[in-house]
Amino acid sequence: MKKRGLIIVLSGFSGAGKGTIMKHLLKTHPGEYALSISATTRDPREGEEDGREYFFKTREEFDEMIAKDQLLEYATFNGNSYGTPRDYVEQLVEEGKDVILEIEIQGALQVKKLYPQALLLFVMPPSADVLKDRLVGRGTESQEVIAQRLAISCRESRFMPEYDYLVVNDILEESVAQVHEIIQSEHYRVDRNQSVIKEIQKDLKKFERSM
Repeated sequence: MKKRGLIIVLSGFSGAGKGTIMKHLLKTHPGEYALSISATTRDPREGEEDGREYFFKTREEFDEMIAKDQLLEYATFNGNSYGTPRDYVEQLVEEGKDVILEIEIQGALQVKKLYPQALLLFVMPPSADVLKDRLVGRGTESQEVIAQRLAISCRESRFMPEYDYLVVNDILEESVAQVHEIIQSEHYRVDRNQSVIKEIQKDLKKFERSM
């Protein structure tokens, strides 16, 4: 029987390492996972291609996608909108691909509402102090921006109970392995295999008559 793919949502605090985990997961298991590509209204940056980094849309095109219910989730940041195209994800799932959506909490909860079977993973650091150290260690942001990110993380932590699994990103290799194991185990959950159960129950009926 052909395996149907899963929709996997990966979220986490800024600096927790969700992007790094995702990249290593795709590298460690080539061809097994697909990374969802978002639609966006922002202009392409140098070297970016439509359909590779993003699906670049005009504001009118993006609003039309919303009106036609063609997005699993969407949000606006700094004046630009981003969203996950429904058809693109559903096609990959039907092909048996496990599709990873690396999105923020707001979008994750939208996806969960549309697809209760979606698997939500939340990446967190071993401690709040480690999170601060990682943000400082980047060396790319001011102390003011780091303070803002930490305050946002505090607010985001209230939504952690809405997720299915927590991934404590301490040692990267172990976190990547943990994410892979969680996803693979989810394929065998009873509530994801009702058709298999019904098929074997139907097949077993022939033995019931002999009793």
